[in-house]
Amino acid sequence: MLKLKIDSLNNERVKNWTKLNNKKYRDETGLFLVEGDHLVTEAIKSHLVTELIILEGTEFKTALPYVEVSAAVMKKITNQVSISNVCAVCKKIEEKEVTGNVVILDDIQDPGNFGTIIRSAIAFNIDTIVVSPNTVDLYNPKVIRSSEGMVFHINVVKRDISSLIDELHERNYCVYGTKVDDGKVLKGVSKTTPYAVIMGNEGSGVKSELLSKCDEHLYIPMNEVCESLNVGVATSIILYELF
Repeated sequence: MLKLKIDSLNNERVKNWTKLNNKKYRDETGLFLVEGDHLVTEAIKSHLVTELIILEGTEFKTALPYVEVSAAVMKKITNQVSISNVCAVCKKIEEKEVTGNVVILDDIQDPGNFGTIIRSAIAFNIDTIVVSPNTVDLYNPKVIRSSEGMVFHINVVKRDISSLIDELHERNYCVYGTKVDDGKVLKGVSKTTPYAVIMGNEGSGVKSELLSKCDEHLYIPMNEVCESLNVGVATSIILYELF
């Protein structure tokens, strides 16, 4: 159901779509962009799409009205070297109550790591991901792409972590902190539910004031050649073991 055709880079809608690559504009509007058949299909299933944008000459089965755009316009919107055939403007996902098993991200900065963690959280029965205010934006295009659509299937909320830990303890959660050394070997940890696992910043790890509030500290043993693991990989290993 073609609604409109746009081929001008100076079109006001094109300018607004392009600005969604900027976090400040995403925060102001409550909107974000997804691109590619798979991600757009997942967004449609989740009833989040407000505008559907399709590259001219592309076949994309949908009952939604859409805007057809030229290759030049699509390239400007998505800011990618290789343009997508379809993208969509979506409303941000509603934050829900913190429930079930939880992963807490303490100032994770790399969008690829965040996307990997989202996928592993889905795979290993995590219900909620809590992010600190300084964690990379959930709606960063690289986070959305690297999550491979799993971002639409998990509750992600932004909270102050210190106060959240107090709240989780009141609700009888076991809170695990992660340390590169001087923690308990992962396989030796008693598995209790519900639990929360705190994963730290790529450079500095989990803050000491947060570690002091944890029930146990986890450590992944490895040979001396490797000093530490990528936080996305480490999270996947820990969640698999706890699963």
